[in-house]
Amino acid sequence: MIWPRLLPALVLLLAASQAQACQTALVLAMDVSGSVDAFEYQLQAEGVAAAVRDPDVRDALVHGQVAVSVLQWSGAMEQTVTLPWFRVQEPADINRLSARIAAMPRAHAAGNTAVGDALAVASDLFDQVRDCARWVIDVSGDGDENEGYRLAAERRAAWSRGITINGLAIEGMATGVSITSFYRRHVVTPGGFVITAQQHEDFFHAMREKLLRELIPPLAALNP
Repeated sequence: MIWPRLLPALVLLLAASQAQACQTALVLAMDVSGSVDAFEYQLQAEGVAAAVRDPDVRDALVHGQVAVSVLQWSGAMEQTVTLPWFRVQEPADINRLSARIAAMPRAHAAGNTAVGDALAVASDLFDQVRDCARWVIDVSGDGDENEGYRLAAERRAAWSRGITINGLAIEGMATGVSITSFYRRHVVTPGGFVITAQQHEDFFHAMREKLLRELIPPLAALNP
């Protein structure tokens, strides 16, 4: 028989163990600016949906009890959360998560590219998942910043809060600018990394590689 006076302590211990269950909170920040056409947007959405169904990624998501949110971003005033925090707690959650991502409508079109504003909105989302041990923003995009110009400040602010920023750079726009180099120099935080997709058709493979690197413990431990 459990003594009545022990019940509050047991409840607190149970709540504490549940609060520590989430290893990683992950914001997938997808570029939907004017440089991304309707077909390329679909490749991105379907690529993320397919990546989370990958057996290795699925296992990492479930094992880490990962919380996932999707933010679509474009210009300075164009950021929309199209998937509020979704907590993966069991294998059955993966198909639900994948279906919701694949069905997301495009939030913005024909806008500019305000990476700093996207980071600001993404960073604020972590106030809702304070129980998760690691906070990570994945920024994917095919262009450098051409509006808002808050990137340096927002990157520093995110890093000061313990948020890791990783990048998925989509090349192939023939702009003369290396998107991979831009992400490495200006977007990711210390300890973060960039995965390159040579074009939107490569998005699934790049996203899968990035998620595995972020979520499998020996690799994720490389990030501070």
